Parts: sequence; C-alpha cells; structure tokens
Amino acid sequence: MGNWKLEVGKMVIYMAFPVAMFHYFHQVSLFEEEIIRFKQEQYPPDIIARGEELRRKLQEYNAEVELARLKDLEKANK
Repeated sequence: MGNWKLEVGKMVIYMAFPVAMFHYFHQVSLFEEEIIRFKQEQYPPDIIARGEELRRKLQEYNAEVELARLKDLEKANK
C-alpha cells in the first residue's frame, strides 16, 4: 500500500476528474448552435407572428365584449 500522499493524490484525482468533465461538457459554446437550431425548429418565426396576430384578435374580441357589457349595463340603469 501507498503512504498518505498517494491516497491524497488519488482522492484529488477522484474529485477533480468529475468536476473537470462537468465544467468542460457544460460549456455553452460547445452546443450553442444546436440549441439555436432546435429552438428555431420548435418555434419558427411564422408561428410567433401568428401568435401575435392571435393576441391582437383576442384583444379586439375582449374589447367588443366589454363594450357590449357596458351598453347592457347602461340599458339596465336607465
């Protein structure tokens, strides 16, 4: 068996290797293009534009409904 220095050296390697591998493989620069490509496939720009159109139409509809409610409320108060 080795002395205490060998055991400390082995322990440093056992602890440093996973930390070093975690640090290396979790660099954003390694997989940034893949993430951008994946997000563009999942959420293409035309879907985002359609979402904006849907939001605008929903706001218009809600405004019409609110206006109708206010008119009904005015009629009820007269």
